[in-house]
Amino acid sequence: MHEEDERATIMKIAIPNKGRLADGALELLRRAGLRAEGKSERALQASLGNGFTALFLRARDIPEFVADGAADAGITGLDVIEETGRELELLLDLEYGRCRLVVAAHEDGVSDVANLPEGTRVATAFPRITRSYFGARDLPVKVVPVSGAAEIAPHIGVADVIVDLVSTGSTLKTNGLREITTVLESSARLVSRHRENNEAVVNEKLRELVPALESVLRARNKRYLMANVPRDALAEVSRVLPGISGPTIVDVVDSGLVAAHAVVDVTDIYRAIADLKDLGATGILVTKIERLMP
Repeated sequence: MHEEDERATIMKIAIPNKGRLADGALELLRRAGLRAEGKSERALQASLGNGFTALFLRARDIPEFVADGAADAGITGLDVIEETGRELELLLDLEYGRCRLVVAAHEDGVSDVANLPEGTRVATAFPRITRSYFGARDLPVKVVPVSGAAEIAPHIGVADVIVDLVSTGSTLKTNGLREITTVLESSARLVSRHRENNEAVVNEKLRELVPALESVLRARNKRYLMANVPRDALAEVSRVLPGISGPTIVDVVDSGLVAAHAVVDVTDIYRAIADLKDLGATGILVTKIERLMP
């Protein structure tokens, strides 16, 4: 293949350049077999291998870069995606960076958005989502865009309530605010342009990437358990280790034992080990799983 053809097959994935979304994206890609080589704090891009390159951008800019075709895919929060309003295909919920966009007011204020008086000022860094939310409920509020620290707005008279991101809600409580309702549940998402707008080589790369990331997510809360168990306890072993489609049983040469292998939910490991020991199991081994394909 000529050098220019090799460059043409490189797929560009836009990744946040800092913060929890950045760390989660790089770790997820690494576990899928795409490790950022030569990544430095100020790097603008890095090779991920296997025909992929990472572009490091501000999380809020990623939907724009993907929609305009400057990046072939991107990883950023659903809140950012919805705020830009760009037409993108949501390929996969990456199940990290979870947070909520909520309406919050003074602790002694209203407890239902329906009771907000006409003209209520709402401070937020998400004006598009906020206008859409209140507009859909026919609530005539005045949206006050702010660039950050929305929680201070009610205290300095800038707004009456806020729409802001929360994880635990502790920041709101510290500032004398409480949640009224949730506007949006957000997490990190993998996005691209709609498939019909992509070149064939990009769609082919997406058909590789999505299952690879899915296999990592599928393995997160699973463990691989192996144990030598008495052959005459097989019926009970199948109950203890149901696995994905039942345990895999392998003969142990010249013994009355068989080796039972199974994929087990991490929350079931403690009980499974205790039950296996009661059945006379030995050589019990539990390991993490990097990827799990169905």
